[in-house]
Amino acid sequence: MEAVAPLIDAMLRAEILIKGTVVHERLVKDYGFTGNYQRIKLYLQEARPRVAAELGIGPGELAGLHRRFEVVPGAQAQVDWGDEGRVLAHMGIPKVYSFHMVLSYSRDPFCCFTTSLDIATFFDCHRRAFSHFGGVPGAIVYDRTKTVVRRHVAPGEAVPLHPEAVAFAGHYDFDIDVLAAYRPMAKGRVERQVVIVRDHVLAGRAFSSIEELDAAFTAWVPMRRARTHRTHGEVIGVRAGRDHMALRPLPSTPYIVTKRHLRSVGKDCLVAFDANLYSVPARRVRHHQFVEIRASAATVALHATVPDSDGNTLLATHPRAVGRGARIVDEVHWDGLPDGRTRRTTTGDPVLVRPRQETSLEKDAGPLRTLLSRAAVAQVEVGRRPLSVYDQLTGTRPFTSAIPGTPEDSR
Repeated sequence: MEAVAPLIDAMLRAEILIKGTVVHERLVKDYGFTGNYQRIKLYLQEARPRVAAELGIGPGELAGLHRRFEVVPGAQAQVDWGDEGRVLAHMGIPKVYSFHMVLSYSRDPFCCFTTSLDIATFFDCHRRAFSHFGGVPGAIVYDRTKTVVRRHVAPGEAVPLHPEAVAFAGHYDFDIDVLAAYRPMAKGRVERQVVIVRDHVLAGRAFSSIEELDAAFTAWVPMRRARTHRTHGEVIGVRAGRDHMALRPLPSTPYIVTKRHLRSVGKDCLVAFDANLYSVPARRVRHHQFVEIRASAATVALHATVPDSDGNTLLATHPRAVGRGARIVDEVHWDGLPDGRTRRTTTGDPVLVRPRQETSLEKDAGPLRTLLSRAAVAQVEVGRRPLSVYDQLTGTRPFTSAIPGTPEDSR
């Protein structure tokens, strides 16, 4: 144990509540540890309080009671969300969520990670789960999430289902089973799976993308399927084989759930949706025109509210932006708009000005009009006389400039 004790302590410092089975699993896989689980368990009994005291924290646990039930293969799956918080905050992604579906008979798990809880993402995760299992369970158990339930009602009343949830379930041929309020233990299989994935896949590790999180779960699934489940006493993978064989077949075409909204077009031919901007063709829209947004988990399609002469409404399709503040633009959509290329400048070179022609009004307006006209004044000829003429008229002596060294200069 001396060789792996620092490794175990490091795992505890990263996640003080990390399970002993997870520690043993990682030591075997990553460091070639050959010891048994009991040695790890005994070491953790001493190390966990010590490391917790160093960190100033202490573990705790909650216990509850519930009625146990079992189902036949392929009959049921349970679905839930997990909030993984700021696991990718260092990459600029503020929130990450985990979607979980567990087959109730075998406890065979599926998990994927998202940045949204909206209805399009929710049912896109369902399609991924069905592909993972190779079929569709007979029923799926949900709590009263708003993506399944249209509104909350009093206990004992029929629960109104969301129309998109009804359409999706009808397409894939499964029943929707909504739990009574405040009864999360009724889907304890998936509730437990959320914790197991968090402990075995996420605890004490760092990730840089959603894809890395998904890949980490995929790499862990064979290890999970190889374990013997403590409740039904069978190897999960063996029992999962019977579960998969009993699932209903997938339909030939997928059902794509979309969020639908009306948004107006800006002067820059951009439409705002979920704090991001998407372009539409300038030649097919006008300012303040309303367009319909149909957003799936992967794409954003923009449709006109009135079809064109060919009956088409689609204006543009874009990949859905991740995060906030993005601008998704197809440059072709701006064809025909001013781009500034016709603007001209000058360096101050002289510009030739064509002389102004005198109008007939100015010709006939008389001397005063001529004097007031700049163009006319510029054409008036001024008489020129020598200065001696003015000397003769005034009787004064002619003015001459004295030249140095002359007799006149001595006077």
